[in-house]
Amino acid sequence: MFALHCFPLNCGGSMLILSVGMPRAGSGWQYNLIHDLVVAAGGQDARKIRDRFFLSPILTEVNCNIGTLKAKRLLPVMVPAVLGSQFVVKAHSGPTPTAEWLIAHGRMKTTYIYRDPRAALLSAYEYGQRVLKTHGRPNAFSHLKSIEEAIDFMKEYVDYWAAWTALPDVLHARYEDLLADYDGEVARLLNFLNIKPGSSSVLAAVGRYRPGQASSDHKGLHYYKGQPERFRSVLTPEQLALCNEAFGPALEKMGYDL
Repeated sequence: MFALHCFPLNCGGSMLILSVGMPRAGSGWQYNLIHDLVVAAGGQDARKIRDRFFLSPILTEVNCNIGTLKAKRLLPVMVPAVLGSQFVVKAHSGPTPTAEWLIAHGRMKTTYIYRDPRAALLSAYEYGQRVLKTHGRPNAFSHLKSIEEAIDFMKEYVDYWAAWTALPDVLHARYEDLLADYDGEVARLLNFLNIKPGSSSVLAAVGRYRPGQASSDHKGLHYYKGQPERFRSVLTPEQLALCNEAFGPALEKMGYDL
């Protein structure tokens, strides 16, 4: 943690923005929304920052996914922020001492989006198998060969949900709320990011990702079916019982019906 103290805490508006999400919980949707809002408000395109500062080994894929939030990955990404850039990166991992230090000292703003884990695990399983069958190549979820394996897979991300939502300076959002009250959730985001809502560029970014407007083939959006309660008609009673056993206490805290 010693290296963190080399970062000045009075660099004006420069800041790293971290968009974290549970897998298959609209994290690509929210990342692209936040990214475009930040750019519309005068921030930098994260893909250009990645190229300019040679961060491709750390910020991977189209959505600049940082992977784990260990110091050896976070600190190089902080360099352009310290030098005056404001940009957005994405993650699915849990908080680390380095990340918590940066958040607590105002060097990194963090948003976290989650979804009913039963819906998320079904989406992960189906997406993994669909890509494998359609394209003949695996993705991050293709190793999930059954719903039961997907339930075990999601347990780690429910633990991450508990860790992120326990932090006081993180903005939490639910995928279902983003679908049902998009304008209200966007208003919360704008307030959290200190972005004024009235400019034409900000309004254009908001409209670009409005439900029903965003195309399912938008690169990096990862938006497919998205029905919040579809898992109830797809999972068997036995599988639903396994979900309740695995996630019951968390489901109630998240506000979902068993």
